[in-house]
Amino acid sequence: MGVSGAGAIATQLSIADIVHAGQTRPLPSGTPILVVVTLYGGNDGLNTVIPHTDPIYKASRPGIYVPDSQLIPLDSELALNGTMTGFKTLWDAGDLAIVRGVGYPTPDLSHFTSMAIWQSASPDESQRTGWIGRWLDTQSHDPMQAIGLGSVLPPLLVGENEVGSVLPLGGLVIPSGTTSYDLHKLGSKDPSDGPLQAAAATAINDLLGLSKNLTPILKMPAPQPDNLPTQAGGSFGSDSSLSQQLDIVAKLIAAQAPTKVWAVSLGGFDTHADEVKGQSTLLGTVSSAITRFIGQMHGSNRQNDVIVLVHSEFGRRVAANGTQGTDHGTAGPVFVIGNGVDGGKFYGEEPSLSKLVDGNLAVTTDFRDIYATLIEDVLKVPAEQVIPGWKTKLPLLLV
Repeated sequence: MGVSGAGAIATQLSIADIVHAGQTRPLPSGTPILVVVTLYGGNDGLNTVIPHTDPIYKASRPGIYVPDSQLIPLDSELALNGTMTGFKTLWDAGDLAIVRGVGYPTPDLSHFTSMAIWQSASPDESQRTGWIGRWLDTQSHDPMQAIGLGSVLPPLLVGENEVGSVLPLGGLVIPSGTTSYDLHKLGSKDPSDGPLQAAAATAINDLLGLSKNLTPILKMPAPQPDNLPTQAGGSFGSDSSLSQQLDIVAKLIAAQAPTKVWAVSLGGFDTHADEVKGQSTLLGTVSSAITRFIGQMHGSNRQNDVIVLVHSEFGRRVAANGTQGTDHGTAGPVFVIGNGVDGGKFYGEEPSLSKLVDGNLAVTTDFRDIYATLIEDVLKVPAEQVIPGWKTKLPLLLV
């Protein structure tokens, strides 16, 4: 069920391209912005949002359960991993919603297949496009509409006719000399071009046309966060790849980039061995980086515009394995964050630890309900245009 290439070709952008676009056609204040954070590897949801009062939790995980002294209680039954102090701050402010038991019917335990399903929003049949890519197909052509941070285009940004752009973390240097001449030739449109040649010329034209105003924006400091009061305790991993990606996104949102969807990611969640310290460190990274980013949005007066989605391709098995870790599982929590979120609440049913399906948590919430909510209430198109036949949503947002 993979997402393969479509008819369009991705544009590789520079920071200056995006800043120039922000100067010439800024995104109007009040326009919703979606930031998709993908946790690659399969995050262990049971050690993230923890059913610490259920005796089956500790009994199933000798040596790898999170002890009571390292929990941040959310209610009488569930708690956050103790490194996620920033998320507790967002929860208390009503800016964090937690959707429980998220997955899809007949779960697949392959990283590749499961992530392809999440990025395509198509569990039932192979789909060559991503869910954001299909949203792009409903919009006018604009290489700035959706941008992924990194050197590889995420499959979720691939549409049938339109495609998102990529922004390397170090920026894009436009070549000079003979290479520049050749690029301009390739970008010249010719009436005799076939569809693929025309698409390539358009992509190159987009790149060259947007690269006239190169500036050292990457050297500028990121917006300063207007921080909420923080919870007692520390968190790990504040200087991470995710922090760097979100700092760039924060700079460009503050510069009024005409971008409605951003995609960032963090890997390392395939915790088959020595899970406790490694996963806790990663969760601290996610919590601190996203909390800082939300503070930056307050500092740039975009706090009412931005919604953050945090997901992984699957959860882990309930029982620990023999190497102080967990193996591939099914359902897990999804986080939706922002001023526009009806937060400080749980959504979806908590999967029962006493009613497992082949040793895994039952899926109680279909991820397409979350996507449909974001498609309609953030991206402002009918969900059925992106996920054919899908009609159900969750009341996650204050709209």
